[in-house]
Amino acid sequence: MSIAEVSEKFNLTQDTLRYYERIGLIPPVNRTKSGIRSYTEEDCKWIDFIKCMRQSAGLPVETLIEYVGLFQQGDATLETRKSLLVEQRSVLAVKIEEMTQTLIRLDDKIARYEQTIVKKEKTLRTPTE
Repeated sequence: MSIAEVSEKFNLTQDTLRYYERIGLIPPVNRTKSGIRSYTEEDCKWIDFIKCMRQSAGLPVETLIEYVGLFQQGDATLETRKSLLVEQRSVLAVKIEEMTQTLIRLDDKIARYEQTIVKKEKTLRTPTE
């Protein structure tokens, strides 16, 4: 796939894709003889993984660069990679719990506003005679 196709597929700019590769956020992409990037299905899986981990899970760029670097070193880093992911999962679980508590608090606050609005509407109604 061309960089334009990958850009459209993942809703990322071409500059972002080049940047991801340059800083090691994704492994190096193969190039044609003329130097044009040619993305494989495996490259797309990396982009999808990185996008998910960054945007949905909020993992730091540095952590993901470390993970990709370890992956490129091969099977000798399996345990280290797993530990890194387990640690990030724990961080994410804490964030989710904090967000859940915030959501509960917002729901409570909204419910109080709704109760106040209902009471106010009742006082504004004129009795029909």
